[in-house]
Formats: sequence, structure tokens, C-alpha cells
Amino acid sequence: MRLNAVFRVMAKSLLVAIVAVAIFFTSDIAFPQTAAAYPFWAQQTYPETPREPTGRIVCANCHLAAKPAEVEVPQSVLPDTVFEAVVKIPYDTSVQQVGADGSKVGLNVGAVLMLPDGFKIAPEERIPEELKEKLDGVYFQPYGEGKDNIVLVGPLPGEQYQEIVFPVLSPDPKTDKSIHFGKYSVHLGANRGRGQVYPTGEKSNNNQYTAPAAGTITKITKQEDEDGNIKFAVDIQNESGETVTELVPAGPELIVSEGQTVKAGDALTNNPNVGGFGQKDTEIVLQDASRIGWLVAFISLTMLAQIMLVLKKKQVEKVQAAEMNF
Repeated sequence: MRLNAVFRVMAKSLLVAIVAVAIFFTSDIAFPQTAAAYPFWAQQTYPETPREPTGRIVCANCHLAAKPAEVEVPQSVLPDTVFEAVVKIPYDTSVQQVGADGSKVGLNVGAVLMLPDGFKIAPEERIPEELKEKLDGVYFQPYGEGKDNIVLVGPLPGEQYQEIVFPVLSPDPKTDKSIHFGKYSVHLGANRGRGQVYPTGEKSNNNQYTAPAAGTITKITKQEDEDGNIKFAVDIQNESGETVTELVPAGPELIVSEGQTVKAGDALTNNPNVGGFGQKDTEIVLQDASRIGWLVAFISLTMLAQIMLVLKKKQVEKVQAAEMNF
């Protein structure tokens, strides 16, 4: 009897576990988490580092338009201190981008901040209350396991987060022998709006579509797939009589009509992209406090020596004037 009861409990537990796992996976399919979109792609496609050997950050492979981005860090910081790294992602908030379903939506922003080795986001207990107010609930995600110095943020609503504050903790060479005092590079990549190309190489609907071949547009057909997504099939008949079809998703606006002659590469739609990607590099110095002390002492001694020289000169001038009068 007791054995049967144990088996029944185990069976119920296993059934609950199976249902929980099924709900977990099906929820991602039915309700995709768009907030993890482009950071996830960057992490999956470039797991080691988001910065290519050329210096370009890989977000530029999908976000093709160039836009400005700024990062502000202190010129120098002391070991084991919390400081602010301010990222600015400016854009015209009056514009709207094309959503995945073709509707007009607001722009999102996101950023990847590559700090020097040893630097990382400060733990909550180390962040001052004044700085916590500036964070406004922003979630900071490490790029990967053991890569705490590479920090991802976003997507976030662009209207609220054109300026993002990163609370950074500097390393201490006394506790980590791999860290040394000196000058280090900081790299920022910041985007606003959706990308024009997916990591698979396919165009998104936030892109301009062009004619795949030269010829005459014979027919433009509106189509709808099983998921309710609308596409336009543009049939182009070339000189040999063959028909080439270009599928244009909802979002870009067609700027051609039936009967129009086009060349290969001619635009079939407008360019709906209003966002883009920006990159900025700067430097920061991990400063030794003892060096600052010696520098202050050197400056103080130099100033004292200069004052003594001036006083000695005045004294000599007085003696010379007294001898001349005598």
C-alpha cells in the first residue's frame, strides 16, 4: 500500500513537471519575448565578443544606417569605486518606425558597452541612492558567462531612454593581480529602431525592396498567409518572357505600379527605416591613489620653491637698494 502511494505521488510530480516544461516552451512560441530580440541575436551569432577585429561592433551588420551615439566617462577613476558611464542615443522622437506587422510604432533603443577587463556593473548594495534614482529600473545584462565587462541594455522605449546611466564598479589591483593601473579603452555601440537585416541574411520589413530583374511589372497582388501577415507579390516579366516575383511584406510602401518598366536594382518601395546604429570609442584611466598623493606633493613643493625664490629675490633687491642709498 505504501509503495503504491509513493508511485502515485511520483507520477503526479512527473506529470506536473512535464506540463510546466510544455507551458514554458509553448509560451515562448505563442507570446515571443521581443525584448530579448537583438541582444539575443548578437550573443548567439558572436558569442566571444561583439567587436570585430576591424573595430566595428556587430550590431552594425543588421542596423545599417549610421546615427550618432555618445558615451561619457570620467577621465580617471580610483580602484574599487562606483562611477557613472552615461550613454546618449539621440533621435527625433516625432518619427515612428515600421513594426513587425507593418504598423507604425515608436522606436526602441539598445546599447552594448564594452568596458575594460575587471570593470563591471556595480552590485546593488554598492550603488548610492542618488545614482539609483537615475537608473529608473533599467536592467543590465552581461554579454555572456565570464564577460561581466561587456554590458547589454535594451530594447527600451526610446522616448524615455535617450540617455542611459551605467553604474560601473572599477577593479582593485590589490585584490586582482591581473589588473594594472593605466589607460584603457571603452567602446560603445548604440542603436535606435529595428534592424534592416536579420542575422540569417534575410531582409526585415524595415528595409527598401528592389527589383530582382529588369522588365515590366505585369501584376501586383496582395496576399495573406495563415498567420494573417500581408505581403505584396510584384511580378516582373523580363525580355525573354520569364516572370520573376518579388515578395514585399507589409510596412514599406510600394512606389511602382502595374505596367511600369524597371531595371534590376530599381526601388520597388520607399525606405521606411528611421533608425540606425552609432559607435563611439573613448578612454578611461585607472588611477593609483598614491600617485595622486605624490603628484600633489610634487606640485606643492614646486609652488613652495617658487614662492621662496620670489621672496629671496625681493630680499636681495632690498639689500641692494639699501647699499646704494648708503
